[in-house]
Amino acid sequence: MKDTPHTMVRTALTALTAFATVLLLGGAGKPLPSAPHPQNWNNTVTATDHDSYVLGNPAAAVKLVEFISYTCPHCAHFEGEADAPLRLGFVASGKGSVEVRNFLRDPIDMTVALLTHCGPPSKFFLNHTAFLRSQDKWIVPYENPSPLQKQRWSVGDFKTRIRNIAADFHFYEIMQTRGYTRSAVDTCLANEPLAKRLAQHTDDAVDKLNINGTPGFMLDGIVLAGTYSWDALRPQLEARTR
Repeated sequence: MKDTPHTMVRTALTALTAFATVLLLGGAGKPLPSAPHPQNWNNTVTATDHDSYVLGNPAAAVKLVEFISYTCPHCAHFEGEADAPLRLGFVASGKGSVEVRNFLRDPIDMTVALLTHCGPPSKFFLNHTAFLRSQDKWIVPYENPSPLQKQRWSVGDFKTRIRNIAADFHFYEIMQTRGYTRSAVDTCLANEPLAKRLAQHTDDAVDKLNINGTPGFMLDGIVLAGTYSWDALRPQLEARTR
């Protein structure tokens, strides 16, 4: 069939459209490159000189420091309320970071702290959350210990005392659910140099920063006096991140 002027125009338009499509796609069958996904800073954990860990962008404009005790019920309550909003609204975008520093109140607290530090930095916040979220279950012996338990926790060398605490509070079982063998747990519990440093960091927090309760907070290097809960902390963070 002979092409009419109408069919010739339509054919030319079809060819032009196909050519333009090839140019846009960078070649036949090749999709346009997609825009890069923004980084989720909740996947970044950095160790510090304070034997603590930072969750999020190390260069974040707003830096929150938490002073946490694992035998403090208010700390467990804070973790339950604040973890999700901090991760989603503060850390994920990279505008804020959260650093957790241990504030040791007793030998049980020390034992848990050693276990949260067990493994690479990427494990810390998972261990930290696991112990705080289950505190109401494992803390029972702490509330009414027997004379024999008190003796087991205070008599003997460091390694023996710490292992006795781990056994009586079922910490071995908790760590097993986290993927740690008993041998690995014992290695972490035997880290007496770290225990001494954590105790010194606690003394420094009291003497140099005047941290006198837990949870305690420091925002961009300023201790937040009278702030011990998520309700009190949240508006101060919002004012800094507007």
